[in-house]
Amino acid sequence: MIRLLAYLPILIAVGLTIFTMIDIALIDRSRVKGPPKLVWILISLVVVIGPVIWFLLGRERLIDASQAGGSFGPRPRRGPPAPDDDTEFLGKLGRETAQEKRIRDLEERLREMDGDPDDKSKE
Repeated sequence: MIRLLAYLPILIAVGLTIFTMIDIALIDRSRVKGPPKLVWILISLVVVIGPVIWFLLGRERLIDASQAGGSFGPRPRRGPPAPDDDTEFLGKLGRETAQEKRIRDLEERLREMDGDPDDKSKE
């Protein structure tokens, strides 16, 4: 058991190094600060110090505290707006109801002109 505990710091250091190398390889180039990704992978090979330098200096955070007003709140939602927030959608709904009203008025006029026996509004 004591032997296993002696290897624990080594396993943690190797795991951290591997995790850092994978993070560097998968991160978008636009979020890498300083040297290119290949140089950061070489820096991360310096056990413990390399990964710490990468996470403190090498990667750009998604939300910067100065841009978020000093607090990390929820990120703004990207994608189409909700239907009740979309003015174009709401205007389209208004046009559809006006169009439906015109259709009903035309159908009523046609019934009046034809003398439709199924028209129950005259009874």
